[in-house]
Amino acid sequence: MLRERVSEDVYVFTSELYAQVTAGAVLSADGAVVIDTLPFPSETLEIVDFIQNKLSTPIKYVINTHYHADHTYGTCFFKRAEVIAHSKCRDLLHSVGRKGLTDAKMESPELERVEIVLPDLIFENGNMDLHLGKKTLTLIHSPGHSPDSISVLVNEDRILFAGDMVMPLPYFVDGNIDDMTRSLQVIPSMGLENIVQGHGEVILRGEIDEAIRSSLRYLDNVRKKVTRTAERGKRRDDLTDIDIESCGKSRIPLGGLVAKLHQGNVYALYDSLMNESPKKKRARKAATAKKSPKQKHRKKK
Repeated sequence: MLRERVSEDVYVFTSELYAQVTAGAVLSADGAVVIDTLPFPSETLEIVDFIQNKLSTPIKYVINTHYHADHTYGTCFFKRAEVIAHSKCRDLLHSVGRKGLTDAKMESPELERVEIVLPDLIFENGNMDLHLGKKTLTLIHSPGHSPDSISVLVNEDRILFAGDMVMPLPYFVDGNIDDMTRSLQVIPSMGLENIVQGHGEVILRGEIDEAIRSSLRYLDNVRKKVTRTAERGKRRDDLTDIDIESCGKSRIPLGGLVAKLHQGNVYALYDSLMNESPKKKRARKAATAKKSPKQKHRKKK
């Protein structure tokens, strides 16, 4: 596991075992808040040891940015911490999460000690502020990657733990492309120093605007290309022509995993378009027509 100190009181931990998934810790005089917990016990226990033993700081809270296994399986190792998440995260952990862990344990013996931990404190609408010492963390519902996704703003440091809302490639297979777009559009106006991605390297202040623009361009390109394919009545097999480079992203980040994520996006969006009701299709086409620039007509002499 890699450890990085991004401000005096904020640390980021990056897994070397799974897809560069990240977790974080925000320290205060009254204790620590851990944001996400990594999937494998060996790395999670390194975080526990570092905060509690090396920094001599009690861990008061754990925040789950969403229910996916790579962000929540380590939660059970923070025995005395209060767990916070969105209400939808609690529901999904209880249903999808429990079944997923049962299946995962059959394939990965190292997960034997892992247990699903449901949040103690949940919120639903809008934002939620968490105060600890002189730190204020704002939990923001940021759906798109998944319906329960939240991001966490450390107000004093202007650092955003974005969860999987921000990744080297936007990934919405378990969420919604429109929600993802809206969530990303909020970021440039936040005045951030850093963004901690759900996977990959920390984005620095001077890189933030371009990183968000790049992701929004990608989503727009994917939407246009897949919609065109669906409206022309082409088959699923024809989607192979929509590669990641044609949508404006590189296939290199996350050890090449982004190419597979892109493929998932394309198929998921195609399937959702093909399964739309006629009424919804008409509404979408009407909305698209309104966004298109109007053609200018010459006056007859």
